[in-house]
Amino acid sequence: MTALRSPGATAIAEKGWLRAYKWLLLRRLSQIGFLGLFLLGPLAGIWLVQGNLTSSMTLDLLPLTDPYVLLQSMAAGHWPATTALVGGGIVLIAYAVIGGRMYCSWVCPVNIVTDAAHWLRERFGLPKGWQPKRQTRLWVLGMTLLASAVTGTIAWEVVNPVSMLHRGLIFGMGLAWAIVAAVFLFDLFVSRRGWCSHLCPVGAFYGLVGSSSLLRVSAHDRAACDDCMDCFAVCPEPHVITPALKGADKGASPVILSPDCTNCGRCIDVCSIDVYRFAARFDRSETEWEAVDPAAKRAA
Repeated sequence: MTALRSPGATAIAEKGWLRAYKWLLLRRLSQIGFLGLFLLGPLAGIWLVQGNLTSSMTLDLLPLTDPYVLLQSMAAGHWPATTALVGGGIVLIAYAVIGGRMYCSWVCPVNIVTDAAHWLRERFGLPKGWQPKRQTRLWVLGMTLLASAVTGTIAWEVVNPVSMLHRGLIFGMGLAWAIVAAVFLFDLFVSRRGWCSHLCPVGAFYGLVGSSSLLRVSAHDRAACDDCMDCFAVCPEPHVITPALKGADKGASPVILSPDCTNCGRCIDVCSIDVYRFAARFDRSETEWEAVDPAAKRAA
């Protein structure tokens, strides 16, 4: 039996290994870098940043607060301090501009855990399993706010895998690692990309924040697409690709506009003919080019 071609194999052959993994490698450096900054203080006594991804102070000057945590705090009846409000505003504006779910692919350390589970699932050839509706994470988001209002606490932080991973790396084994392991096993054996794509309320929140963000991925050269399907194979939210890639005959923008897109850049990595690029949400260059001479574009 002929072995199936691995997604991105053609890109590696055409562009080289480094370019075929460029954005994935940059993402890992970013995720590990953010986590490392938070761990420098408690583990090495170098306090460049105090706190964690929930709330932090950088160089005793820049406050940053997760706006989702602020919402829970207000739902619980606790009005945040001015510093927390300022920090939340900074984070909110940043993700509203660059794309809310960039948090998921460029900052969140649990993404490394779930990507590892997905990699193993693909190697084992496991079926995709139970797939909750994508709206489920919005329901979970609403329930966490309701739980905060009822209990008077920031309810999600009790089980937040991101915070638990941070605590586990500092304090060692315990409930923290059990929750992280549960997420890993859920994605490995129960639901393909189930946690990030279907259940995580943090991703749901940042998807709403970045629904009109400026930074997007654009299928700017979609006329050259050879339908290899590698981009669909590696995308954590493959349903976001079709409107931009296949919607030329309907006048659709080549820009991926879905708030579910994480701007991870894997579609850019694995495309051997560079159909994709990062662009502004208003990019219409490919649509205009096709209107001039699509046949010439394919021949170019």
